[in-house]
Parts: sequence; structure tokens; C-alpha cells
Amino acid sequence: MNISGNTVFIPGATSGIGLALALALQARGNTVIVGGRRTELLERIAAENPGIVTVQIDTTDAASIDAAAKQVLARHPDLNVLVTMAGIMRVEDWHRPESFLASAEAVVTTNVLGPIRLIAAFVEHLQEQPDATIVTVSSGLAFAPLKVTPSYNASKAAIHMLSESIRLQLADTSVKVVELEPPSVRTSLLPGQETSEFAMPLEEFVAEVVALLESRPDAKEIQVERVKFLRYGEARGDYDQVVATLNAADPHGKQ
Repeated sequence: MNISGNTVFIPGATSGIGLALALALQARGNTVIVGGRRTELLERIAAENPGIVTVQIDTTDAASIDAAAKQVLARHPDLNVLVTMAGIMRVEDWHRPESFLASAEAVVTTNVLGPIRLIAAFVEHLQEQPDATIVTVSSGLAFAPLKVTPSYNASKAAIHMLSESIRLQLADTSVKVVELEPPSVRTSLLPGQETSEFAMPLEEFVAEVVALLESRPDAKEIQVERVKFLRYGEARGDYDQVVATLNAADPHGKQ
């Protein structure tokens, strides 16, 4: 992925990693469209950040995705980068169905069906572009599980394998597939995470991501240094130690 000169759509980018990445990419000379559900929040983002384009989209709703895709492509026919950013994370207790089933269904709808539907809405258009990229967003927890978030871990593992698979299928097109693999980052993904000492500062994370995109334009996976502990535990042969260390240190595991 080239770091500048793109037209980028980032649904789920009204806060956290999505918004920070949107602003960083805009600063690097890209046209950036931010998507989200809340119109008042989108209006504020547009007012506070001249040049940022906004569109209303609910990535849990297939009809909303289709409508937003038509709107984005009508206004930005040169769109060549899709970042499937939207995601939720929930603490769950799998001892009883009433403690996890509704949560798990919401997580899978948002984190797995959402990206699938987004890719379906844009993939034909992207193949018509001379240089295009789909950026998926998995997690370090796709490779080492946090005990209290089973559905989130599984959803991100699914995104990792989906990315690997569609990269193979789209190898005969102009579309590259890049997987962003965040560690725990100081966002509002879970209560208390924004101030967690365990989590990576948001500004540091996005700065490292942008530097990697710039220095490694052909990278298939974007991994900041802090995620490699989780990403490569199995390859190093210390997977059990990684899982134990993660669950002992992460404050979410103490809930």
C-alpha cells in the first residue's frame, strides 16, 4: 500500500484507532472518508478536521452497508483503499448461555459479518482500480487468547484466516490485502482500556503503523513491535508462556 495519494474509506473510524489512523493518513496526502453510525459525531469530526469526509454507516446492518457503499462510490469514484475498521470487544462468561450468547452473536455480526459485507460491497470496484488495497483489522488476540473475551478472540482469528485466504484469491487482481494486527491499545474498546498501563498509547501505535506502511509498502501484515510477543508465540515455541503472561498481566482478565 502506498502511503499517499489514495482515496480511503474507513468505516468505524469515529474514535480510537480508526479516527487516529484516518487523521494520520489525511496528513500524508490521502483523501479520507470516515464512516460511523452517529450523525452528530460525524458532523463534529468533519467540523474539527477540515478535509475529512464523513458518511453514515452501521456495519451491523447489511442494508446500511450497501447504501453507504453506493454513496461513497458515487462521490469518490477513485476510491482505492478500504479499511474494515469497525469492531467491538465484550467480556463474556461462557459458563451459562445467558452470560455470553447475545454478546457472542453481536461480536460475530460486527467483527466478522461486517468486514465480509464491506468487502462484498467494494471488491468489484476495487478490482477496477490500477492499485487498490483492502486493509483488514485483526488483533494480537487472534494468535493468543485472552480468557475473558472468547468471541472477540475467535472473531479476530477468523479475520486473520479470511485475510490469508482472500489474498490468495485476489492475487490475480490489482487488489492487495493487508492485515493490521494491533496489540492492546489505549482506546475505549473495553472499559478502563483508555488509561491502562498495559495498553500501548494510541499516538505511538498509529505513528508506528504509518511508519511501517511507508517503509514496507509490500507488507502483508502490519505488526508493531509490541504485538510480536503474541503473534509469534507458537512459532517461537513459547505459546503456553505467552498465554499465561497475557492473562496474568492484562487488567481485563481481572474482571
